[in-house]
Amino acid sequence: MQFRKSWIMTLALTSVVALAACGNNTTTNNGGNNGAATNAPTEASSGADISGSILASGSTALQPLVEQVAEKFMETNTGVDIQVQGGGSGTGLTQVAEKQVDIGNSDVFAEEKLKDADADKAAALVDHQVAVVGISTVTHPETGVDGLTKQQLVDIFTGKVTNWKEVGGADQKIQIINRPGSSGTRATYESFALGMKTEDLQGSIQEDSSGTVKKMIGETPGAIGYLGLSYLDDSVKAISYDGVEPSVDNVISGKYPVWAYEHMYTNGEPNETVKAFLDYFMTDEVQTGDVVELGYIPASKMQVSRDLEGNVTTK
Repeated sequence: MQFRKSWIMTLALTSVVALAACGNNTTTNNGGNNGAATNAPTEASSGADISGSILASGSTALQPLVEQVAEKFMETNTGVDIQVQGGGSGTGLTQVAEKQVDIGNSDVFAEEKLKDADADKAAALVDHQVAVVGISTVTHPETGVDGLTKQQLVDIFTGKVTNWKEVGGADQKIQIINRPGSSGTRATYESFALGMKTEDLQGSIQEDSSGTVKKMIGETPGAIGYLGLSYLDDSVKAISYDGVEPSVDNVISGKYPVWAYEHMYTNGEPNETVKAFLDYFMTDEVQTGDVVELGYIPASKMQVSRDLEGNVTTK
């Protein structure tokens, strides 16, 4: 009799466990049938799977594009927070090499900035080229000059020419608005517009960001400087270089020589969240949308390429 009672109790407990398991399976199946299939998640659910924070710093020439793409990425991937800071290419490369940021934005190759003692740090960085930027000489709108030759620019930035009338412009003192030595935009301009490094002249003004440079040039009579094409508007005057206009088409064809790749460096291979952001950067949505909209150029459209030493070849 005791054996029969124990057997009945065991059977009852087994039935309860089986029913509970069936209940759980039924709930799971119902949940899976509501909405997208498991192997085809919706955009929103896909975004929810990515989380974490990303800190990027560096090039102010690239900053507007990174900020805009980051905002769009965060709208879909609500678990991700992206902060974008300026400071110049040298700052971005140094900080990513020291693992202080996740992405170092740069207008120049890391090997150009991180040399000698920092060469090993440069070797550890992974280059993600996301666009191309053209860089234009710009002046205050009332200098009376539409174009300058390479030699005239060298003479201006080395202090040999100090008045616009010496290059066919107004009788007005030239005011140089320069970028600091850490700037990748300055390095690109000196390499491909001037063909030489220049010293900071007494009386010249240095500004850390492209946005501030644009503001200063637009507000300072006689001012000259340089900006990425993405910053150009009616507040400043774009100047032709050796008779060639600083336009997207002329950069693509190789006629206009003052341009650079836009790099987003990571220290080693990026983690899942950073990789997802960089992958999104290279989608058609961004490359043919945001990149073009803001005045940058998709690298895939370039008819020429440039290596670390600055050598240009036709594709």
